[in-house]
Amino acid sequence: MQFFYYLKRLLLLVFLCLSLSVQAEQKQTLGQWDVHYIAIPTTFLTPEVASSNQIVRSKYSSLINISVLDNDSKAAQSVSVRGKAVNLLGTTKPLSFKQVKEGSAIYYLATVGFSDQETLRFTIDIQLGNEIQQLKFQQKMYAE
Repeated sequence: MQFFYYLKRLLLLVFLCLSLSVQAEQKQTLGQWDVHYIAIPTTFLTPEVASSNQIVRSKYSSLINISVLDNDSKAAQSVSVRGKAVNLLGTTKPLSFKQVKEGSAIYYLATVGFSDQETLRFTIDIQLGNEIQQLKFQQKMYAE
């Protein structure tokens, strides 16, 4: 049973990595970090992977994946991540990130609900010790 748990977790990581390579790289260099990010519909996840990560699949829900790497060593960073999404009408949607560790990889997952063709502006604070950096990006969301 534990084997299947790890297999599902590994499949999520592989899926998220493949998603990053399929789309144009979304990366910002913030201070000493390279911050990789992506927002994908939760319907892209298999039911098994979504369930094993407590993610509800919905055509009106998106998964936000953030990974933070050191610029020089490329090592994954264990940081504090919090943020929000704001639509064009000014409605704020708080993001609650969960840290996921897979071997030496560390990534942060959150979900956000949206309406079809809604544009969301993301503001995400990343903190390690006294260093705080802010990731900002915008994405138009589509119901699948």
